[in-house]
Amino acid sequence: MSIVSFNTTVLHNLFSKPKTRKAEKEYPAGTRGHVENDMDLCILCGLCSIKCPTHAITVDKAEKTWSIRPMSCIQCRCCVDNCPKKSLSMGLRFQEPGSEKITKTFKQSEKAIAAQEALMKAAKERAAAAAAAKAAAAQAKPSDGAATPAKADPADARNKVEAKTDNK
Repeated sequence: MSIVSFNTTVLHNLFSKPKTRKAEKEYPAGTRGHVENDMDLCILCGLCSIKCPTHAITVDKAEKTWSIRPMSCIQCRCCVDNCPKKSLSMGLRFQEPGSEKITKTFKQSEKAIAAQEALMKAAKERAAAAAAAKAAAAQAKPSDGAATPAKADPADARNKVEAKTDNK
């Protein structure tokens, strides 16, 4: 009896449409895929590597490179949320599985390096100007203090009044 019911189930499944639906090829918004970095915006601050719980991200300021080990990344989005320049984003496609672990390394373009150096130079000039203004203000302050009259002490005024009354 069980063989008959099994055969009817098999025949039914062979000639009917599947009960499941096909998987979507495009992932919905908010899906966490792999981490993408726009190296033109990246300032290589290293916050992403500090915040990464699996230490999958490596930043080398001397070489001007940013590296990620995709198979170590758990797509937690900590690096994306903590990026000050918002150069990191989460792609919609998942990392393709592979037989060997790889490290993806990205190097900053010469244009981005020149732009960062210009910003650093401008910041140093502003800091030097602020220090010079502070020094000038510090030099000007003692001369202004000598020119201002000293406040009269109320006790001195009472002593002068008492001395005049004693002389009478």
